[in-house]
Amino acid sequence: MSRIGKKLIDVPSTVKVEITGQDIKVQGPKGTLDAKINREIKVELKDGKISVMPVRALPKSMKGLWGLYRALIFNMIEGVEKGFEKKLEIEGVGYKAAVQGDELVLNVGFVHPVKIKKPEGIVFLVEKNVITVSGINKEQVGQISAEIRASKKAEPYKGKGIKYQGEKIRRKEGKKVVASK
Repeated sequence: MSRIGKKLIDVPSTVKVEITGQDIKVQGPKGTLDAKINREIKVELKDGKISVMPVRALPKSMKGLWGLYRALIFNMIEGVEKGFEKKLEIEGVGYKAAVQGDELVLNVGFVHPVKIKKPEGIVFLVEKNVITVSGINKEQVGQISAEIRASKKAEPYKGKGIKYQGEKIRRKEGKKVVASK
């Protein structure tokens, strides 16, 4: 039994859910998301609550799907209602970011600026040394944030680079000079 999969999902009054066969479509004030559900999982909408359950007794290798699809549907509903956002911090002398058209331009110590194209449904916002990535699809927001961070990860000696807001960078000591006798 899946502990997460058994939980019912409350559908807010501002969100509209359509289930047709193995397709689910969620509409809300922020936009629309749709997904395809595995044929081994059954999704039902009753009295403003969504229940997710397996069609038959799942083998051990498929039990993870039950909780997975419940979490995906929950994230879709939360995304179209509230949206998701991740914040990244840039640290380092001369390191900066700017939004130019549909690209995020990062100057992070390389010869040429790093340009990251904005996918559809994602919004970039830059304030001083903080980059905010927001959108309605949690997977897309997390993926593009990881790509931005990977362009120049914070290094452990001085902490220069891009990191998630609140992320702790384990610092290392530099080389020590041995005292001569």
